[in-house]
Amino acid sequence: MASTSLSAGENHGAQAGDGTSPLIRVILADTQAIFRAGLRKIFALEDDIRVVGQAETLPQTQSAVTKFSADVLIFESALAPNPVEAVAELLRQSPQLKVVVVTPAADEQLTLDLFRRGAHGILSREVEPEILVECLRKVAAGEPWLESQAIHWVMEAYRGHNLRPSGARPKVQLTPKETLIVSCVTQGMKNKEIAIRVGTTEQVVKNYLRKVYDKLGVADRLELALYCLSHHVVDGVKPPALPSTPCQPGDPVSAPTVRAAAGGASSGASTATSSSAVTDPHTPEKIS
Repeated sequence: MASTSLSAGENHGAQAGDGTSPLIRVILADTQAIFRAGLRKIFALEDDIRVVGQAETLPQTQSAVTKFSADVLIFESALAPNPVEAVAELLRQSPQLKVVVVTPAADEQLTLDLFRRGAHGILSREVEPEILVECLRKVAAGEPWLESQAIHWVMEAYRGHNLRPSGARPKVQLTPKETLIVSCVTQGMKNKEIAIRVGTTEQVVKNYLRKVYDKLGVADRLELALYCLSHHVVDGVKPPALPSTPCQPGDPVSAPTVRAAAGGASSGASTATSSSAVTDPHTPEKIS
């Protein structure tokens, strides 16, 4: 499969062509060239949207995010075996970036996981062009975007949490270790990753979570995350960084001594496949 170039537009100004609307700079990351071409044609009709980069693989996407100044990344979920982890890593790499994930079809669990890990918008591939444009503008303005079915799933998750009797959730104080573990859970991390970050084992993490479930009166990880987010339990608490050296599965590790560099958890972040130029007067640069 031929690789696409990752190109940057010439106009990096803050205003669109009409001088009234902020310019929304977009990176398109999708496996299908025809889908990217279609989106470019759609966005070319909008004065306030400019495509500044393209990618067709996950490594290319990571390189584009690093190289080009963009406001929104349109990311196809099929680009990664684990799109939830890929989105989380891209956001760690570029915290200011807003990510809109395009999925092949509506999927409840994937939607909840992506939303929990920081995706700003989630759309199915059959989305109408005008809806996609509206989504980009909302997301660029700092608003989340979900389709009606996805909104229903998220609301049901919150409703199931909020309808539990208030007496089942006594006001308690979490220990520092419990707070760190819970902060990782709200970021959608699995027990293995949490264990590495806090310097313990997966079994110990499980033991801590059981205690936290009992303290807060929640039944599972999703309820725990929703409870902590809605009650500001972990506001201002940052999950520990990954340690600088790899660990063997199941082995206890010491607390990290250096802060992981942005994007450092993904070894492929700096390696993009070879690329060829795209014929476009506004896209002169490429990553090779």
